[in-house]
Amino acid sequence: MKGIVFTEFLDYVAATLGRDMVDDILDDCSFPHGGAYTAVGTYDYQEMIGLVGALSKRAGIKVPDLLCGFGRHLCGRFAHLYPEFFQNKTCLFDFLESVNGHIHVEVHKLYPDAELPAFATHARTNDHLELDYRSCKPLASLAEGLIKGASDLYREPIAVSQERREDAGDAFVRFSITHA
Repeated sequence: MKGIVFTEFLDYVAATLGRDMVDDILDDCSFPHGGAYTAVGTYDYQEMIGLVGALSKRAGIKVPDLLCGFGRHLCGRFAHLYPEFFQNKTCLFDFLESVNGHIHVEVHKLYPDAELPAFATHARTNDHLELDYRSCKPLASLAEGLIKGASDLYREPIAVSQERREDAGDAFVRFSITHA
């Protein structure tokens, strides 16, 4: 997992729950590197799972809720850091459908070793999108937060649900996204 996700997570925790909480969760995890993340580094996604788990215990917030809240924040940060990914998309659904074919292609140019999830449209109407999320990492709630963050950016209120599914033994999550 790219370091920018870690650095943004720690900044998010500091901004929402305080710098002491960042120190506490890093102490709880006791990583060999002490939590000295760089935005361009690559780290085991299990470290993110550990950080979120430690935060969940200390803050009394469920892991999916933490991941979703962070994902929503992270989308705003990505829009600030990489505005070109969000420009020229006229609506939320167009943006979401561009993630694999445009954004992830560009990310791979910058970071060839990045392990990115796959998103595929299952069905779309004017008011509804079914988006399949496939990843070896259990971070569907982070993806849901990113989707909600994109809806904030495009000023298109939505309702989102996720359902775990399986196709020929391959597990994935289907997001059902409806304009509110």
